[in-house]
Amino acid sequence: MTTWKIDPVHSEINFNVKHLVISTVRGHFDKFDATIETGKEDFSDAKIEFEADVNSINTKNKQRDAHLRSADFFDAENYSKMTFKSTSVKKVSDYELQVKGKLTLRSVTKDITLDVIYNGKVNGLGGSDVAGFEVRGKLNRFDYGLQWNALTEAGGVIVSNEVKIEIFAEFNNVNQAVKAA
Repeated sequence: MTTWKIDPVHSEINFNVKHLVISTVRGHFDKFDATIETGKEDFSDAKIEFEADVNSINTKNKQRDAHLRSADFFDAENYSKMTFKSTSVKKVSDYELQVKGKLTLRSVTKDITLDVIYNGKVNGLGGSDVAGFEVRGKLNRFDYGLQWNALTEAGGVIVSNEVKIEIFAEFNNVNQAVKAA
């Protein structure tokens, strides 16, 4: 079994949500951690665990970030972590995987499916293998209790229910890093 650890310097945990129906607001989490355990080279048997510190949410607007951390949305004071734990991985092609798992926000756990592109593996600068992934998915924020919303004067919603997830991740082979040390 090989253990892979996310490299936060070379990874991004992003999200997009429609604002006022006509534009998109992007954000990310600055603090996160993830581990993959796999026995197969193609990651088709991977066990994945991920967590993000919701206090580290960053949309490049301090007022909006404070509102997102409030009880209207993430309620970071009471629920500081967002977690994901995989339940299955399906190989779709040589470079595509479909990962199913349990996502927990505000103590609500729901099934989610993520589409993963495996970009391959190379020998990194430190001498250990590095694997790269692109992950996409979506969720309905109302399913997790993030239900604040308001209507515009024209009757449109201020914030869409659908949140798109976009992750770019590099993982380092921990087994090789330990041997090299």
